[in-house]
Amino acid sequence: MIGHPARNQSASSHFSGIAVIRPFAIHLFLQYSEYMREGDYLRNFDLMLLLALLRLGDEAYGVTIAHELEQHTGREVVVASVYARLERLQERGLVTSSLGDPTPERGGRAKRYFSITGAGIREIRDARRSLMNMWKGLPELKGEKA
Repeated sequence: MIGHPARNQSASSHFSGIAVIRPFAIHLFLQYSEYMREGDYLRNFDLMLLLALLRLGDEAYGVTIAHELEQHTGREVVVASVYARLERLQERGLVTSSLGDPTPERGGRAKRYFSITGAGIREIRDARRSLMNMWKGLPELKGEKA
């Protein structure tokens, strides 16, 4: 087997093909992983952010959004994490933002107000529908005891 040139040639070309395909496969896997991580699915925190925007209406800016989330979830929320996720949601077209008027109590800086878009509302509805479909028929989730 070792001395057979035809077999050695095909084995060599076979392995060189793998060497070319492997980096491409790794690249595709990483793209897919990123898509699944940041893709169409709303994260739990993102969904809560969108719901907070609906609750707050015209008063939705970083601090009020964080307070709204803390009030309804009982968890501490870091304002910086609110802004980071809102930026991502804005990139996806689920949220828009605008600057308010500068205020003296903020040293002349303006607040950035956020509002949900029609696409954001559709995402909330889709998430609710998906969760309700997954929830159906699970006896463990019917009661409050766990």
